[in-house]
Amino acid sequence: MQETIERTETPPQQATTAKPRVSIYQPTQEGLIFPELPIFETHAKERQHRKERLAAACRAFALQGFDYGFAGHLTIRDPEFPELYWTNPMCVHFSNVKVSNLILVDHKGKVVEGTHAVNRAGFVLHAAVHEAHPEILAMCHAHTVYGTAFASLGRDLEPITQDACAFFEDHRVIRSEAGQVAVEERAGLTVADYFKGVKAVVHQNHGLFSSSTHSIDSACFWFIALERCCRQQLLVDASGHKPVPVTEQRARYSREHVGSDYIGWLHFQTIYDQLVRHQPDLFD
Repeated sequence: MQETIERTETPPQQATTAKPRVSIYQPTQEGLIFPELPIFETHAKERQHRKERLAAACRAFALQGFDYGFAGHLTIRDPEFPELYWTNPMCVHFSNVKVSNLILVDHKGKVVEGTHAVNRAGFVLHAAVHEAHPEILAMCHAHTVYGTAFASLGRDLEPITQDACAFFEDHRVIRSEAGQVAVEERAGLTVADYFKGVKAVVHQNHGLFSSSTHSIDSACFWFIALERCCRQQLLVDASGHKPVPVTEQRARYSREHVGSDYIGWLHFQTIYDQLVRHQPDLFD
């Protein structure tokens, strides 16, 4: 599958009211600069786009301080061969991931393209989820400080802020296999079902996962957002005061408007633009 492909950029385009609107955040006024979802003419161009966004997502994780040795893995399906997925290489720091050192892996953990090894734990969990749920395009996981701390509590994230409402009734807590390193394929199969129909999972005594049926952009941003919400929850818990939760009706309303895959994608465009400006080597 080795091929030479030109870099595919998706700069902000002029908004138009002629296109169907999927969010209240899309402008109704014509002629304004606003990010538009990309459209691809070939699998090759879409593959290049996905690889660029995957490398950028890894760099975004580095900026957030999500690195912990070789732990952490991000994946996106190949558009032409959906039974294969691209992921970050083993033992390469998030800040050093670039398009050229990404690896293509199958559901059995075999590296189909690339020169680096695959993270065994990443293969076990991500491959199981991707194989069980063909609709899931992308996944993210890292051993973050606040996410792993919150995961030790084995509880749902509460709708105590507008940010947290994005995950209201849209995440699950996995208590099976809690605390055991997932290197056996059985462990991946055990937890795969929990990812159906939600964008985030808290694995007790392990950490956070995000997934997306839309893009690696969305999966990346919602992981960052979930880590932030875990930090907020822990800070509120530490205050000793009982927070006032958002009502269920308002939490659902907020989730519908600020918790979609599209909104996650839109948020990521600000991160991507900053990375393009300051870390162009990610396209090497």
